[in-house]
Amino acid sequence: MTTIETDTTGADAATTPAPTAIVQKKQSPWRAPAAFLVMGLLLAIVGAAQSWSVALGILNMSLISALMAMGLNLQWGYAGLFNAGVMAFTALGGLAAVVVSHPPVWEALAAGGRSMALSGVILVATIATIAFAVSTLKGRMRKFAVVAIVVVGYVLLRPVFADAVSSIETVDPARTGFIGGLGLPIVVAWPVGGLFAAAVAWLIGKVALGLRSDYLAIATLGISEIVIAVLKNEDWLARGVKNVTGLPRPVPYEIELQQTPWFIDLVTRFNAGALEAAADAAEREAILRQLVIENAGNFVKLAYAGLFTVVLLIILALCVRALNSPWGRMMRAIRDNDEAAAAMGKDIKARHLQVFVLGSAIIGIAGAMMTTLDGQFTPGTYNPLRFTFLIWVMVIVGGSGNNLGAVLGGFLIWFIWVEAEPAGSWIVQMLSANMDPQSELYRHLQDIAAPFRLFVMGLVLLIVLRFSPRGLLPEKVRHS
Repeated sequence: MTTIETDTTGADAATTPAPTAIVQKKQSPWRAPAAFLVMGLLLAIVGAAQSWSVALGILNMSLISALMAMGLNLQWGYAGLFNAGVMAFTALGGLAAVVVSHPPVWEALAAGGRSMALSGVILVATIATIAFAVSTLKGRMRKFAVVAIVVVGYVLLRPVFADAVSSIETVDPARTGFIGGLGLPIVVAWPVGGLFAAAVAWLIGKVALGLRSDYLAIATLGISEIVIAVLKNEDWLARGVKNVTGLPRPVPYEIELQQTPWFIDLVTRFNAGALEAAADAAEREAILRQLVIENAGNFVKLAYAGLFTVVLLIILALCVRALNSPWGRMMRAIRDNDEAAAAMGKDIKARHLQVFVLGSAIIGIAGAMMTTLDGQFTPGTYNPLRFTFLIWVMVIVGGSGNNLGAVLGGFLIWFIWVEAEPAGSWIVQMLSANMDPQSELYRHLQDIAAPFRLFVMGLVLLIVLRFSPRGLLPEKVRHS
């Protein structure tokens, strides 16, 4: 037997590439606290320079935006799923606020409730029959049976549903024209909004998660437009573009606080110096009345901020725990190399469906919270720029794969989005102060003041991608 020895120190070894070590610059433990401290200072500057009402308004929407960014980060940062349908899940959360908190419209239910219930029975029976046919039949017979069941179900459902919709929408359409809700506390709508979004995400995921990432983005974007179109046109559900207003609050109303003795006493104690400087009792009373009116709105916004902060901290703790768990390590392994994970026996599509549903549920909760803050549900305001693109910018700028990065991105990008417009107006005023109002340049500067925020958002995104391509708070690379 002849033994052939191979010399690995020659030319063959020289052409063999050596393993490349991935070197990551160590991230300072003070980076995240410093970033959030800067955000706090920015909000304080807005409060001192503009008003505390504006600063608290930015804070509340930043908390909600951070929650949306965390939901998207769960999908993209953990699993690499390109969800371009954030808008739909936000709107479904808003729909939950109406369904849960608005009182029932008994006249509409009396007019079309039975037909609507019968429509539901027909729909459920059709779906159950299709499931039975799929599980028991095979081949061409199964395809024929499914098509036949769908046709029969549609023929039965269409007239019953049309009669229900017509009956409901004709009941006082100026004020109602829809079935209303359950009349429960609106806080209950927050988890229900998550359930609504999770249910629709499960249906989308069963259809679209087998597609490539670019096709998944197209599919989710298209389906989100379908969801918004349904909400706009089905008046019986939530009044469509006529909007649902006057939703109940989880916090007191300003007018109630202005008449509450303990709140008046609280404002008096906090502003004792200003009140003592009053010339007489009448002036003191006028100053106190104005302070009570101003601080009532701030107190309400602070109460909202407290509720939203509790929800954000709970979900942040759960996301951090999930990221550091074996489940989180498995999701990152699937994200980095799904073929290797599949070879190890992992069900890639099932895991993708799981994380897609969880992330959408978080976005749905945020959508319900936003409708709660607004006090109204307006389907016409949901657009991809605000509720998809902007959330993606938050995740990219903050740091994909890092939960704190998603929260920071939510705060920073919303702050810039709100403050860019007044900053643009101020810059235009400074530039055009000495210009002729009839000049072409003057009119051009006035025209670009309003869309200045779009330019700023693009500039911020480009700067961050150039100098910190992995975000302001990058994902930490964990070595086993």
